[in-house]
Amino acid sequence: MELAKRLKDLPPYLFADLDNQKKIIQKKGADIIDLSIGDPDLEPSDKLVGYLKEALNKKQVHRYPDYIGCKDFRDAASAWLKTRHNADVDPDSEVISLIGSKEGIAHIIWAFVNPGDVVIVPSPGYPVYFQSTTLAGGTVYSLPLNKKQGFVPDFTAIPEDVLKKAKMIFLNYPNNPTSACVTKECFEKAIELAKKYDLIICHDAAYIEIYDGNDKPISILSIPGAKDVAVEFHSFSKTFSICGWRIAFAAGNKDILKGLAKMKQNLDSGAFRAVELAVASAMTDLSCDIERINKIYAERRKIFKAALETHGFKVLPSNATFYLWSEIPNGENSVQFCKNLLEKAAIAATPGVGFGAGGEGFVRFSLTSSTERLHEAAKRIAKL
Repeated sequence: MELAKRLKDLPPYLFADLDNQKKIIQKKGADIIDLSIGDPDLEPSDKLVGYLKEALNKKQVHRYPDYIGCKDFRDAASAWLKTRHNADVDPDSEVISLIGSKEGIAHIIWAFVNPGDVVIVPSPGYPVYFQSTTLAGGTVYSLPLNKKQGFVPDFTAIPEDVLKKAKMIFLNYPNNPTSACVTKECFEKAIELAKKYDLIICHDAAYIEIYDGNDKPISILSIPGAKDVAVEFHSFSKTFSICGWRIAFAAGNKDILKGLAKMKQNLDSGAFRAVELAVASAMTDLSCDIERINKIYAERRKIFKAALETHGFKVLPSNATFYLWSEIPNGENSVQFCKNLLEKAAIAATPGVGFGAGGEGFVRFSLTSSTERLHEAAKRIAKL
């Protein structure tokens, strides 16, 4: 059987390729410390698990769910945005439930991008922005993010002819993979640009709740005028350590969300209602659990950042996400560096180039292993 050309044209999915490499090393008996994928090792709270058990006993949850999400979930998401991010959205027309934000990000491209349309994608950036644009027949324009500018986009560097052809622009702050954050002024510039060139802004806010200290990341929906052009994707995978539950939401411009909803009506049947109800309860009264999780990541960030810098790594300063983004000492190729790290120290990390050409020369470490394992990883790096 021959694959469709659109699939054959895609490069291997970064994290699937990493999994294959790890399996080869594991078969040799290695004790791998996996710092490659952003899959939290922390357990969800007992209270949240209890909410899910309670929801499973409700008869209606075992029938087909609503395409846009049950009202309890959408109401809770609207209140969550208002309480935590000072953003006003109508739960009935400006919120839609997702089977994880990855699904929503992929589908919104299919909903609006025609073959040949340009999608402006950050580089480095989450691979799904590139992959789904390619599958939809769109043209990717890579917007460079670099160390000199703090991995914040320079919108003035985008050529006029690209902006005229562009349908959509992706932003992602706090950023994966770099952990960089942006100011209110950056979002204001993005909104101004989108209005001028009739662009859809897709802001991926998957890590907006993962931060330490008082410097809280910003929701684009808190900026006046954002709902004219933008939608924002919120994931609970990292927020509540429930990646396997596959639950998220998109909020913002109602017409853009209608397009996303139409796509979902034809391709999926909505998120599991029991999960929606459990997470709706969590949004209402489990904000304290986010603080618990963030304290753990802050401790890990402090420990491993110090260890890396001791051995010549230049780590981007950040208080957000659970990633460390670092220049590779001696300017080594990122793929070769990660291959050597895996083979010689049994540590799995993610090569920066896997997030686009703009990531070459860098490596991403995920803080989703225990403090003890991070200490062990530091010892192994010291011996290289």
